Amino acid sequence: MAIEIGRFGLWTGSRSWDGDDAEHREALAEIDELGYGALWLGMAPGDLRQVQALLGATKKLVVATGIVNVWEHEAADLAAAYQRVDRVHPGRALVGIGPSHAPIVEKSGQAYDKPFSKLRSYVDELDAADDPLPPQARVLAALGPRALALAGEKAAGAHPYLTTPEHTAFAREVLGDGPLLAPEQKVVLETDPARAREIARSRTAPYLGLPNYVNNLRRFGFTDADFADGGSDRLIDALVVRGDVDAVADRVRAHREAGADHVCLQVLDSGSALPREQWRELAPALRG
Repeated sequence: MAIEIGRFGLWTGSRSWDGDDAEHREALAEIDELGYGALWLGMAPGDLRQVQALLGATKKLVVATGIVNVWEHEAADLAAAYQRVDRVHPGRALVGIGPSHAPIVEKSGQAYDKPFSKLRSYVDELDAADDPLPPQARVLAALGPRALALAGEKAAGAHPYLTTPEHTAFAREVLGDGPLLAPEQKVVLETDPARAREIARSRTAPYLGLPNYVNNLRRFGFTDADFADGGSDRLIDALVVRGDVDAVADRVRAHREAGADHVCLQVLDSGSALPREQWRELAPALRG
């Protein structure tokens, strides 16, 4: 049975959370009550102990990894970790996996060789584990057509990152009807364009040095000029929705009309690591 994650969720870095911290546990309970269906954890540890701790602070929220790096964690270990978590919190853990990026993988001393083949073989290893990680409990980081097709065939669906509604339409066409499509969307709740772009650019520019993202964005008409100097205004506005809650709701609606089942919002803020005020502001507009 597919894991139910609702129409919208939140995306945060895994390092933002400590499941034993009282303030964080309070924030998790509030996210649950606000109606967010899933909390996505960027660069999540593959032992899933953080996932289990965060689930323990909530009642119905799904905690999803976005993503576990397949170069860093053995498939059998990840499958066993999932089974451990699912026994305690059945149907509430969703494991996103992906091949990450060459600069990250090569820092660990490994060769970033044939990442798609690595992802495909890793999925096969999950299936072959003594206690498999079932397809309905996993999603794949997918941007291009081969990874998207694999996500539709061998997982619950796809979790694209750093994309636009145009990519969502493309992804849905490749996936076809049925598989889950859960894109991430960056958000700056700031109505001053210059200030909003400043925040957006500071948090987006590092990704523009990663070929996987740049090559995907080229598919949708962006060029070298857009990737220079931290990103053109055109690119930043396409990747990061700015303005008030209505502007955010409009962008979420655009993703959904393009074929997304679930949109996970990453609120960019120059202040707190947990932008709880913005999460509160957004929830009613997203539920509407």
